[in-house]
Amino acid sequence: MRARIYQPAKTAMSSVLGKTQHWVLEFVPAAPREVDPLMGWTSSADTQSQVRLTFDTREAAEAYAREHGIEAQVFEPKKRKPNIRPRGYGENFATNRRGVWTH
Repeated sequence: MRARIYQPAKTAMSSVLGKTQHWVLEFVPAAPREVDPLMGWTSSADTQSQVRLTFDTREAAEAYAREHGIEAQVFEPKKRKPNIRPRGYGENFATNRRGVWTH
């Protein structure tokens, strides 16, 4: 069995990093998905692709994989650099602005 260990990215609809602090161990699909000709549903005979385990640390996820004989590949997260403006959000409403403030 092969698996990947990664830290999920934040969703595009969210500005917080709430669900990105944990690490996920997810099994790589062993068989491709098939489309049912009658109903059009997508199915697979691979039940391991439904398993998704979460861990507090990367080391815990790697230890679990080693303990259970799972060949795991670790993907490091790409951290975003903070977007900090010199004077911050309050600058939008400052009375001493250089330019005209309009919408």
